[in-house]
Amino acid sequence: MAVGSMNIEEGTVYPAKTTFQVCLCCMIAAVGGLMFGYDIGISGGVTSMDTFLIDFFPHVYEKKHRVHENNYCKFDDQLLQLFTSSLYLAGIFASLVASYFSRAFGRKPTIILASIFFLAGALLNLSAQNLGMLIGGRILLGCGIGFGNQTVPLFISEIAPPRFRGGLSVMFQFLITVGILAASCVNYLTSTLKNGWRYSLGGAAVPALILLVGSFFIHETPASLIERGKDEKGKEVLRKIRGVEDVDLEFHEIKRATEVAAKVKSPFKELFSKRENRPPLVCGTLLQFFQQFTGINVVMFYAPVLFQGSGNNASLISTVVTNGVNACATILSIALVDNAGRRCLLMEGALQMTITQMTIGGILLAHLKLVGSITGHAVPLIVLILICVYVSGFAWSWGPLGWLVPSEIYPLEVRNAGYFCAVAMNMVCTFIIGQFFLSALCRLRSFLFFFFGAMNIIMGLFVVFFLPETRGVPIEEMAERRWKTHPRWKKYFKD
Repeated sequence: MAVGSMNIEEGTVYPAKTTFQVCLCCMIAAVGGLMFGYDIGISGGVTSMDTFLIDFFPHVYEKKHRVHENNYCKFDDQLLQLFTSSLYLAGIFASLVASYFSRAFGRKPTIILASIFFLAGALLNLSAQNLGMLIGGRILLGCGIGFGNQTVPLFISEIAPPRFRGGLSVMFQFLITVGILAASCVNYLTSTLKNGWRYSLGGAAVPALILLVGSFFIHETPASLIERGKDEKGKEVLRKIRGVEDVDLEFHEIKRATEVAAKVKSPFKELFSKRENRPPLVCGTLLQFFQQFTGINVVMFYAPVLFQGSGNNASLISTVVTNGVNACATILSIALVDNAGRRCLLMEGALQMTITQMTIGGILLAHLKLVGSITGHAVPLIVLILICVYVSGFAWSWGPLGWLVPSEIYPLEVRNAGYFCAVAMNMVCTFIIGQFFLSALCRLRSFLFFFFGAMNIIMGLFVVFFLPETRGVPIEEMAERRWKTHPRWKKYFKD
């Protein structure tokens, strides 16, 4: 299907078609999101399985089944939280290594390594006999997540035509939601099996194998090839993915960017020392910080706990419903992001999440006591509906755009370093929430929802005053057409 890849607004027109090669490369690479999503979804379900707790955390199992145990403190255990959060510590260091590896050897080999690490971690967890093996497997999974999250969004942003970059990049977040949904279904099927947790954790090998095999059928990005001196190969790939012979305009723009990048010997020093790199650095890292502090982890974790009083089936069904809404709403983001724009979706999402978080917090404050199930026959259903509204707001805004916008705002010479800062911020915040969320929930109880509601207000104001619209702008032209004209950031480009 031929579609002129013309920018939505004024600027250069790059001749292009929406080719099968581009769609195939983006879909295969986005399986990295499936790996990440599966892990997010599986760990919460596994840590609530009795057989898993008996094998590795018997003291948590005993506390969980006490008749008068505090609703907010059932899973407050630092070792149990370390099982979840150890992955993200490994991911931080893996992302740093991947930022150098990707620049030196290319995006494609980095994606292959991500799948190998993840596959090894899944197999180690499948065969785990003690807590050491379990944590070791999580660390390997973290290395896979670090390499994948560092590289896949950049790969998609560089290979997609500017006009459709948003929709194609959101596929990464869409497959994260599919992974979460698949994990909740797997947990549902394995929860009653003996050693069902092994099947759940071992299931992570499936998306890893898909990515590993699929990685051999994708092209390296033209920007990466040209950056490493392979100009002819880069132009050849550019012709294949754009579906036209005349790619000189885009090729020369990439070539110009790579010549600037070649002069930079230390990308991290360049990133932190040059004034003109501060706007994308601040916006990219803060977007990932805010994405994690939307409160999505609170809602996604606590949804099944809220309904435990109604039986395990109700608890698991509520999880599947919310994860299904998450996936469906992300599809809407794919359709809207290149039409409505990034800023519009982010502002609307922040408002929607603020209202629902505050409402859920108020309901829990009134109806969920320290001991016993939630009071009121209609209240669980009302809370489930509010959770679905909240999740949909996240899924079409901060969920996908927290990954998309940082991947498209950095100049090539600091792109790997800048995107590492964004990914590292994501991993640090996820680690903090994973390691301390259950403890905070135990102490703050329903007031935690009010805290995240307030954070959503701050996020919305940040977008209004500091984030430029990046829709339809070629990555290499972002500084000229967006940062230099933004009222808050143009002062950094006076020289």
